[in-house]
Amino acid sequence: MIISRKEIESLSKDIRRIIDGQEVDLRDNLEGRLSILKNDIHTLAGRLNEESASLKKEKSAMANTLADISHQLKTPLTAMIVMVELLETAPSDKRAEFIYNLKQGLTQTEWLASTLLKMAKLESGTAALNPVYIHASHLLDIALYPLHILLDIKDQKVNITGDSQLYCDKNWTAQALTNIIKNASEHSPEGCAIEVNISTNPISTQISITDQGQGIPDSQIKGLFNRFGNSRKGNGIGLALSLAIMREQNGDIEVKGRSDHKGATFILKFYPQARSPRVPRKM
Repeated sequence: MIISRKEIESLSKDIRRIIDGQEVDLRDNLEGRLSILKNDIHTLAGRLNEESASLKKEKSAMANTLADISHQLKTPLTAMIVMVELLETAPSDKRAEFIYNLKQGLTQTEWLASTLLKMAKLESGTAALNPVYIHASHLLDIALYPLHILLDIKDQKVNITGDSQLYCDKNWTAQALTNIIKNASEHSPEGCAIEVNISTNPISTQISITDQGQGIPDSQIKGLFNRFGNSRKGNGIGLALSLAIMREQNGDIEVKGRSDHKGATFILKFYPQARSPRVPRKM
C-alpha cells in the first residue's frame, strides 16, 4: 500500500494539534496500515489525556492537602510563639502554666507531623504492612499504652470483653485502635468507662468501641473520616488515618452515632484476607 505525501502531511498536522491540546479524532474506520496507525495514535492520545487529567487532579488535591497541613501546623506554632514571648515578662506564678501549655503544643505538633507522614506512606503505597496472627486483647494492650496518661487525667477506664485472633499488621492496626480510643476518650466525660467488645460472626471479626459522649447525628457520620474536615473536635486526621489503615488490610470501620445522647460506637471490621497487603513500591 502506497501512502501519499498529502496523507502524511495531514496526519502530521493532526498530531501537532493533539500536542497543542486540541481534541482530534483520527479514526477513519478504513482498512490499511495508515488507518491502523491513526487508530493507534488516537488510542495513545486518549490515554495521555487521561493521565494528564489525573495528574492535574492529583496536583490540585496535593495543593489542598498542603494548605490544610499548613493551617493545622500554624495554629499550635503561633500559640507557642506567643507563649514564648510572654514567658520573658511573665510573673513566676504564670510561668509554670505557660511551660505546660508549650509542652502540650509541642506534643500535639509532633503527633500531627507523625500522623501526616503515616498517611503519606499509605497513600503513596510505600507503607510496608506485615500481617501476623495476634489476639485482639494483646493488640488492645499495645494500642492503650500511649493513652495511659490521658485516661488517668480524665479518670477513665477501658472495659474489654471478649477476645479473638486476628490476622493483621500489629503496629499499624494498633495505631488505628489508638486513634479510635483516643477519640472516644476525648468525647466522654471524666470518670466514665469506655466499652470495648470483641466478637466474631461468619463474615468478620469486630472490635466495637463505645464512648459515653453525646452521640453523633446521622447527617455527620459520613464526614467523620474526612481529613481535617470532620465535625467532631480535634484536627480530624486521626480518624482518617484509622480508616485508611483498615481499608489497606481489606477491613472497614462502621459508625453507629446513637444521637440519643448515649454515646457513639466505632466498629472496626476485619474480613478474611481476600488479597495480600500491598507490597510497597520501590522508590
